[in-house]
Order: sequence, then C-alpha cells, then structure tokens
Amino acid sequence: MHSVGIDIGGTKIAGGVVAEDGSIIEQLRVSTPDRPAELADAVAVMVRDLAQRHEIHSVGVAAAGFIDATRSIIIHAPNIDWRNEPLRAELEARIGRPVTLENDANAAGWGEYRFGAGRGCANLVMLTLGTGVGGAVVIDGTLLVGGNGIGGELGHIRFIRGGRPCGCGQNGCLEQYASGRALQREIADIAAAGGIGARLAEAQDARGIVPGAEMARLVADDDPGALEAVRRVATALGEACGEFQAVLDPELFVIGGGVADLGERLLHPVRLAYETSLPGYGDRPVAGFAIATLGNDAGMIGVADLARLRG
Repeated sequence: MHSVGIDIGGTKIAGGVVAEDGSIIEQLRVSTPDRPAELADAVAVMVRDLAQRHEIHSVGVAAAGFIDATRSIIIHAPNIDWRNEPLRAELEARIGRPVTLENDANAAGWGEYRFGAGRGCANLVMLTLGTGVGGAVVIDGTLLVGGNGIGGELGHIRFIRGGRPCGCGQNGCLEQYASGRALQREIADIAAAGGIGARLAEAQDARGIVPGAEMARLVADDDPGALEAVRRVATALGEACGEFQAVLDPELFVIGGGVADLGERLLHPVRLAYETSLPGYGDRPVAGFAIATLGNDAGMIGVADLARLRG
C-alpha cells in the first residue's frame, strides 16, 4: 500500500502517490485557493481523486509555518492566512482518514535524508535557499521538531546583530543574507556599481532581477560580477554552517532550493567560509556538502514517508 504526500505552497498544491522506495507513482497539481477553508477542500478532493486509482495507506501534508508539538495546529504561516488553524482536524474530517501534518522544510529534509542526497547519513542538516532559507535537522535518524514543534528554523538565526529587517519581525536573520532574495539584492548592488557588474546590469529584466537561468549562464561564463554575488551569499551560508556544526555536529549539509542549481560554483565558496568559521578546524572532523537531488518533489516524498512511518 502507498502513501499520499501533499505539499501546500503559496501558489500551488502538489500531491502524489508515493511508494515505499520514495518513487512517485502519480502526481497532481492545482492552484492554491485564497481562503483556508477552500484550501482544505482542495486537498481533500486531491486525496479522494488519487484514492480512486490507488490503494492508500496514509496521508501526509506539508505546509510552511510553525506547527505545534502535536503536529495538529498551524500556529503561524507566512503565505496563507493561518493563525492557530486546526488544519489536521479539518483535513481528517474531510478526508475520512488519519493525516500527518509537518512543516514543509522538515518534510523536504526528511525526503532527502531517506531517498535523496542524504541517504545513508544518520546526521544531517538541510538548508533550502529559496525566497527565504528553510531548515531541517536529522539527528541520529530522528527529525528534530523541538519541544514546541518549531525546531529547525535555521533561516531565522540572528546572523548579524541589527542587520536587515526580516519578515519574521526580527533583524539580521540568515535568510536576509543567504537566500534567493539575498542573491538578487547582491546582484542589484553589484550591477548598480558598474565595473564588474556591467553584464549583470544588462541581464536584469523589467523587474530589476536576473532570471535564474541567465544567472547560471553568467556564472558558467565566469562573469566576475555574477561570481562576486554568489561569493557573498555563499560566504554567509558557509559561516552559518560553521555555527550549526558547533551545535549540531552533522555529517552532511544538504543544500537545496533554486540557488542550489548553481551546484559546485556555489558549494566551493560555501566550503571555504565554513572551514574558516569552524571551531577547532584542522583538529576535528568536518562535514560534507551536497546538492539536494529530489528537487521540488522533496516535500511531497518526505511527508508521504513520514505519514507511513507515523501511521
């Protein structure tokens, strides 16, 4: 019997039937409704649709936001109007079967741990570089959720005291310096300064950003402005990983999200910054670094597996 994994995003809901080996048997996508009640209905319709064609053992749902320790209530969500929303109960009432609820970054990290870049590694940290920075921590084969259910929010460590304002209400969070949005900020600064930023300025679109594919091309061409923008973001990420190493001591850091498409051109400066930030470097084991392999399906695969294990 298979599990269904549902990944609720700000613009789309992705759902799929996932086998025990992490492979996706069938997948569906719909736009995310504006209202929470309609969203729960959309998830239920998707599950019922998949259940008509597959024998389903369990259902897992991944969503962005703070989830309470019982994995039942969305305390706060950044992209959907959820405040203390009893989402698990609402979904179970509509679907008619138990539902496992998990934070989307945790679900993605679990997917990479079980079936992706972290397979076979018992201790890892995953950092997803998108609009913000998502985090997930697996210690001794167990997903860290914390005493209140909100552990692993690595993008919101105070990276620079009194730094850039963050959407979480604080200032200086890591995601303001090591995310896709942070990369575009660095690109804009370098482009505006002229000199090595000339090609970045030419590549900016009407919104003033450089599309990901164009940025990758500039990096592959060794454009100095593009490489400098990547170096700045990678340095922030690597320094943070040195701090995470001191506390969590993972064997592996898995880097995902759109920025991770830069591959080794991102990881090389990350490693350099990590090494110079690591307490006791040269006298202690160091972690490896890898690019995530499951892409946008990581959350769906991970939460389906968690539903199977928890159910």
